[in-house]
Amino acid sequence: MKKLTACLLTIIFCGMMVTRIQSQNRYQATWQSLETYQTPEWFRDAKFGIFIHWGVYSVPAFSSEWYPRQMYLQGSDEFKHHVATYGAQNQFGYKDFIPMFKAEKFDPDQWADLFEKSGAKYVVPVAEHHDGFAMYKTALSKWNAAEMGPKRDIIGELSAAIKKHNMVFGLSSHRIEHWWFMNGGRKFDSDVNDPKYADFYGPAREENETPSPEYMNDWLLRCTELVNKYQPQLFWFDWWIEQPAMDPYRKSFAAYYYNKGLEWNKGVVINYKNISFPEKAAVLDIERGKLKGIRDLAWQTDDAVGFKSWGYIPDDEYKSPKYLVTNLVDIVSKNGNLLLNIGPKSDGTIAEEQQKLLLSIGRWLKVNGEAIYGTRPWKMYGEGPTEVAAGSFVDKQLKPFTPQDVRFTTKGDTLYAILLDIPTSAVTVKSLASSANNGAVAKVEMVGSAEAVQWKQTNDGLVIQAAKQYPSEYAVAYRVWMKK
Repeated sequence: MKKLTACLLTIIFCGMMVTRIQSQNRYQATWQSLETYQTPEWFRDAKFGIFIHWGVYSVPAFSSEWYPRQMYLQGSDEFKHHVATYGAQNQFGYKDFIPMFKAEKFDPDQWADLFEKSGAKYVVPVAEHHDGFAMYKTALSKWNAAEMGPKRDIIGELSAAIKKHNMVFGLSSHRIEHWWFMNGGRKFDSDVNDPKYADFYGPAREENETPSPEYMNDWLLRCTELVNKYQPQLFWFDWWIEQPAMDPYRKSFAAYYYNKGLEWNKGVVINYKNISFPEKAAVLDIERGKLKGIRDLAWQTDDAVGFKSWGYIPDDEYKSPKYLVTNLVDIVSKNGNLLLNIGPKSDGTIAEEQQKLLLSIGRWLKVNGEAIYGTRPWKMYGEGPTEVAAGSFVDKQLKPFTPQDVRFTTKGDTLYAILLDIPTSAVTVKSLASSANNGAVAKVEMVGSAEAVQWKQTNDGLVIQAAKQYPSEYAVAYRVWMKK
């Protein structure tokens, strides 16, 4: 009996200690506490994810996903198109597209299958864009896809399908920008001024006005509702949460979400832009852009398959598979991830051009994925003649890479040298010269091929002869082992 009592007391004491430790490890809503955050390994290993911009704006499918704002800005192309196509905004407003947004061909399992074949490891649909229409069942607004339009919980269905396909599920919220997004409709006779629709179009204030506490509280409630309902492991925010008045709300949400991650025993990620968070408190995201060199902390690029729009438009200008693959490699070599956006049509289908692009990336990753997934940066990101434009919104400035442009990644004792085009003659990797103090090369293999690689290490570099045949298009990866 004494032994049993002692065991029980020991178990109780240990339980109390574990609870106390867990309590001590909980995040507080202070930057000091939040800066102890560590990016989870799943994110650092994943490297490639899919972003999805899909909503009511896919019905007009004109210009971009900012159509709901632009259609109320007098003189804009969208304004003129809207009047000519649908009539005046006091007769046919943005709300009138909702019944036309039927998503009748939406199959979340087909989407998830495509994303898995693309090589993506995580998927991030937009839960609510600037337009204020929630793509999920929310208790905070009737203007949502479960009650209107498709009459389906799009986010819930995608969450289940993505997890079933063993990918990580995330989501994004652009809710805070809705504070001012529809304000063009205030300046003339439009349905934005109709009190019946104030709960959808409002507040429609000016961008230079500080959001009200009520609105910021609503933002926080919507974010925590999404966390509780769908348990996303990534929560992506657009730029406008950086408003100074949002500071306590950002901290409160981050503490709540990170603590939920501890509760779920799953690593979670917040993506932010610009200076919304201290750099150690969350993961930096750069829109349509890149960095020049390696960043010690993990980061991400969000880019789109098209140059013009994030949402579907029929006349988008699509990027090439080579563009997307080589930029993925460049980003990964600098300790980053690529979150690549697609925009489905209003009926729930994904345009054939977009599907082909995703499948092309998937074929390359199926061969060369070992040089991407689970890797870490080397002591340098790479070398080559092509200068990379750095910063946000530089995707149109990026130049095509050449076979002389090389990027490095590492995994264990293996160094990967990835040539960013398929060579037709010998390539010299200067960073691996015998005189470069990076060590003597012991062995070189081509990833995805049994063909013997002809190579030699000289004072000028590691000289790799052109192969008879390459296992994939766009870029070629080599395993390089150094002598110990």
